[in-house]
Amino acid sequence: MDTKPIRFISERVEPRFDGAPGLEKRPGCPGGFDWKGERFRIDDVLSEWHDYARRGRAAHNMRPSHAAAAERRGSWGVGRDYYRVVTESGRVFDLYYDRAPLSAADRKGAWFLLRELESVRRAE
Repeated sequence: MDTKPIRFISERVEPRFDGAPGLEKRPGCPGGFDWKGERFRIDDVLSEWHDYARRGRAAHNMRPSHAAAAERRGSWGVGRDYYRVVTESGRVFDLYYDRAPLSAADRKGAWFLLRELESVRRAE
């Protein structure tokens, strides 16, 4: 499915998991999410990608060999897991889990709705 962005959102959402995630910092794609008082059920995951690159000051606090390994598999509190999903109503969204702790009291990270997309038919 080809898509094009139709709306940038970048707002926090509340994930809904069908079962408890196996790993706290790698929870996988939720079964749905709540956004602006509406509940969305995820029907399909079209794609997923991960960005574990260190940025800013964190990019310089490891040896290069360790930083390369951390970028491949992630390290605590660094990176994002992205998912392109289709909801039961047919809407397409990109959402991500930001692994960075929000504060010392809330160390789990947060889910965000990045953007809404629309399906585009290819010209043949």
